Amino acid sequence: MATDEPNVSIGDVSHSTFAIGSHAHAESHHGTAVQRDRAAEELLKAVRELRADLTRVRATEETATLDEALADTEDEITRTGQAGPSRLDRLRQLLADSQALVGLIASAGAVAGLLGL
Repeated sequence: MATDEPNVSIGDVSHSTFAIGSHAHAESHHGTAVQRDRAAEELLKAVRELRADLTRVRATEETATLDEALADTEDEITRTGQAGPSRLDRLRQLLADSQALVGLIASAGAVAGLLGL
């Protein structure tokens, strides 16, 4: 009995990262662990808290832009152990432009404080 269904063959997948499906997401954390200093750890925690809090407010173009910058910051700290000066400057600018949001959400104030605002 022959079928026209495609065949899928997966060989050795050790040390591999993959995801299957329309909403699949895969992250790889293989290799040596990235070392972060205390300031980077604090900023990463605050960034994650603010991103979570942003899901609880009405979405606007401003919150979407801020969330994108926060996601990029989170990714950079996770990958390299720190956020670069230009990334931090961008976050400072977005938070300064979002003073109403910073006053409303405590986690935004925490990130702003860690950025020296």
